[in-house]
Amino acid sequence: MAVGISGLSQLLTLELEDNHFHDGNVSPLAFRNLGKLIYLRLDDNDFRAIPSSLPTSLQELHLSDNRIEVVHAGLLNKTVHLRVLNLSHNKIREDRIAPRAWFHLRKLESLDLSYNKLVHVPSFLPVGLRQLTLHHNQIERIPGYVFGHLKPGLDSLHLSYNRLREDGVSEVSFHGLYHSLTELLLDHNQLRSIPRGIIQLRALQLLRLNHNYISSVPMNSLCDSMSREDSPLLSVHLQYNLIDRRLIPHTALSCIKTYHSVVLRPQKHEQIYE
Repeated sequence: MAVGISGLSQLLTLELEDNHFHDGNVSPLAFRNLGKLIYLRLDDNDFRAIPSSLPTSLQELHLSDNRIEVVHAGLLNKTVHLRVLNLSHNKIREDRIAPRAWFHLRKLESLDLSYNKLVHVPSFLPVGLRQLTLHHNQIERIPGYVFGHLKPGLDSLHLSYNRLREDGVSEVSFHGLYHSLTELLLDHNQLRSIPRGIIQLRALQLLRLNHNYISSVPMNSLCDSMSREDSPLLSVHLQYNLIDRRLIPHTALSCIKTYHSVVLRPQKHEQIYE
């Protein structure tokens, strides 16, 4: 793609998905003259790396369904206005993301790395990130303090369909999100207990823990027994676990405003009768 778009200097939106583009047939200068481009879609191509020389004006970049394996430092340095970056359905591992890959993306609010090959939640995330989508990876661990530098912190964290176990989530895994996170999706993992630290998420409204191996809802796992304040939680999903509802302490869910906000049925061991 050496010619064809160089004269479109006023272009705002460009969609080039499913065109068999790859690193070898797209010139490093292909997008250089698109000085007003805001939206670029390059899904369903054959890129192995993020294209270089992207316009400074770019606010939204979609590169899902490519063959990207590495995120180099410097490639996104000039895209300082980028707000949305979709790299889902690629082959990215966390150790192939350069520590300073996102350093200049201070306006980036939404990062989608779902359907990749991540084993840990990546470090050095963009400081202003609000939505992080990581479902359908092989994530086993949320490192402590990995979100500690984010300002004001994530609003949404999507970690469904991974390999998280209770020893992969520590008390400080959610440090930095205590007053910002409203949506936490941990369904379809391998958790055997409610992760430590969730009780400290003071803004949390939606919590999905369904389709795990959780066997109990202890006191002080979701509700602080020493506090009389209502929780902001509006929806808690605990179905398809191994919980005996009869053994849940009365105060374990007492901070949640309405009973219907908590979904406990069915559990994996229960037979459903219509």
